[in-house]
Amino acid sequence: MLELWGGIECSVVRIRDRFRDQVAETGHRDRPEDLDAVARLGIRTLRFPILWESIAPDDPDTCDWSWHDARLARLDRLGIRPIAGLTHHGSGPRYTSLLDPAYPDLLARHARRVAERCPQIRDFTPVNEPLTTARFSGLYGHWFPHHRDEASFLRMVVNQCRATQEAMRAIRTVRPDARLIQTEDIGRTFSTPLLAEQAEYENGRRWLSLDLLCGRVDRSHPWFVRLLAHGIDSRILDALRDEAAPDLIGVNHYLTSERYLDQKSKTYPPWLRGGNGRRRYADAEAVRIPHLTGLTGPRARLAEVWERYGRPLAVTEVHHGCTRDEQLRWFAEVWEAAGALNQAGVPVQAVTLWSLFGAVDWNSLLLRRDGHYEPGAYDIRAPRPRLTALGRAAQELTASGRMSHPVLASPGWWRRPERAYLPEPTEPAPRPALDASVIVLEGAGAYGGVIAGLCEGRGMATLQIEASALPEALVQARPWAVIDATSLPRAATAKRFPGGSFRADIRMGEAVARLCARAGLPLLAFSSDLVFDGREERPACESDPVRPSGLYGASEAEREARILGAHPLALIVRTSAVFGLPEGDDAAGRLLASPDGAGGRLCVGREIVSPAYLPDFAHAALDLLVDGETGIWHLTHPEAVTWEEFARRLAAAAGLPDPVLTVLRLVDRRNTALASERGGLMPPLDCAITRFITAPRRPPAPAELAAE
Repeated sequence: MLELWGGIECSVVRIRDRFRDQVAETGHRDRPEDLDAVARLGIRTLRFPILWESIAPDDPDTCDWSWHDARLARLDRLGIRPIAGLTHHGSGPRYTSLLDPAYPDLLARHARRVAERCPQIRDFTPVNEPLTTARFSGLYGHWFPHHRDEASFLRMVVNQCRATQEAMRAIRTVRPDARLIQTEDIGRTFSTPLLAEQAEYENGRRWLSLDLLCGRVDRSHPWFVRLLAHGIDSRILDALRDEAAPDLIGVNHYLTSERYLDQKSKTYPPWLRGGNGRRRYADAEAVRIPHLTGLTGPRARLAEVWERYGRPLAVTEVHHGCTRDEQLRWFAEVWEAAGALNQAGVPVQAVTLWSLFGAVDWNSLLLRRDGHYEPGAYDIRAPRPRLTALGRAAQELTASGRMSHPVLASPGWWRRPERAYLPEPTEPAPRPALDASVIVLEGAGAYGGVIAGLCEGRGMATLQIEASALPEALVQARPWAVIDATSLPRAATAKRFPGGSFRADIRMGEAVARLCARAGLPLLAFSSDLVFDGREERPACESDPVRPSGLYGASEAEREARILGAHPLALIVRTSAVFGLPEGDDAAGRLLASPDGAGGRLCVGREIVSPAYLPDFAHAALDLLVDGETGIWHLTHPEAVTWEEFARRLAAAAGLPDPVLTVLRLVDRRNTALASERGGLMPPLDCAITRFITAPRRPPAPAELAAE
């Protein structure tokens, strides 16, 4: 029976003279109740960090066990079995490094202390992904000690394998039945015929850490001579062959783990172009190459590891930093692949849901401090970690062995034709399931078009219909959710012309909600900051009582109440000034159309606002919909600005001179910004502005320019 394990992103990576600690950056260090949240998922085995760098950071004989003692005692009470990780992409504390000959003995000292202090732990991973860590630290120069040569890389691989061997020897003096759970990122390199030699080199290199630990590197091994040539003592290689192989091999496999090398580099994005010093080529994700379909993926790689080593297996990391629906699809694909192999007799014991509380800045390999957060089973951008659809899937698996969500009826982006850098017309397009569709109501103008386009881009088949056609569509199309964005263009008009007599369509909003409630369907509806008058001198939160601004605000507030009255489980997302319409018909687009006032003067009010970039806002709302969230949410970037400041930031980002502004001093200074007490899900405003500036769009028609 396939088990579900869990993992906490715990990398401690040294970059120059600074360490990055994911346990601290995700907040897990300060939330002991996280372990109770793990137990609520039904997980009973957890990859848990007892990291050398955290316990003895400054001196090998000065240890602080307080955090680990408390957490391990809690795990014991919860009935969760830990797999102890002793280093996780780390080069050790400041007093050592991956090239230090003393590194293996120093890690062994730490390992023995862990075994003595934690006699209940049987399973250990002394060094996580030694080959991957050596690539990033010794071959590519990303992490300390920042080397970029094969000799350093090979010495780091061997040193970490020796450290693993010495650590397990030390542990087994305390607990003879201790098991080595050895993890490694397993991928494969494919190529065009011209680059077959480079692919063969990389495919041989990828096995090196596991070959060393499984005692396969003898004098007949293809890399034996190369290791000796780079200064590796043959006695070390002989000693590595003397130890027992890993008791279980943990396969970590990501969508980017498999690569495709192509000499036609100019047909690929610039960031994929590189070479080996002799040839220039693109190094692309193999999942984006259609003719490799069937050769890539978790099932193929797991089978390959089993055929090579014949050892029990587990998938020890499953994570995908993408939208929630794609996270679910990747998790489901790995689970199904592991289950199928298990049924076929391959001893795949478990799949590990990694990054239970997410990860920070892994999109840049921790090299940048952008605060880029990828949620996992829980989203930490809330007062307490919030259960996501991924977490709900974990609960289903541990309870029934199955997971279900409508988005799983569609393939992941790595299975859809649009993934390809070089489309191959012979590949058939997958047909989405009928009941995987989302209905987006017409009448939302460009806003609805953007939202529908984002749904399609996320693999959600979208049906755009008038509200009057909804009753029939609910029967015939069998959608899994309805999105009503019809209030967004009305709110934008009401904000631009505050003296007008605009009203939200209360009756239609209530009717749509009632139909969705009867059908048992999730409803995502939108509302506006105009349900507040902005007189509180602070951003309004979800729990604040509504105090509408004008006729439109009053009608929007009533519409919200009617929707929730008819459908208590509806999700209503409020936002402020939305920008990023494709045709530039918003305040930001009008500013950029006339940067110097030649085509019209930009008039701005004195309000403090929280502008929201439409793609970010829509993606965050769709994630909440997939998560099954309900009630009222505020979605804005985590910064409030005046209209004047927003205009100047836009101009600066676009490389334009300061705009000609007329600030309407007669208008009261109000704080119409929104904030959320439920969770801040959107990126910084400046990040959104940068992406808005570079996005293609058509300019608005010439007219007098004005901002809300």
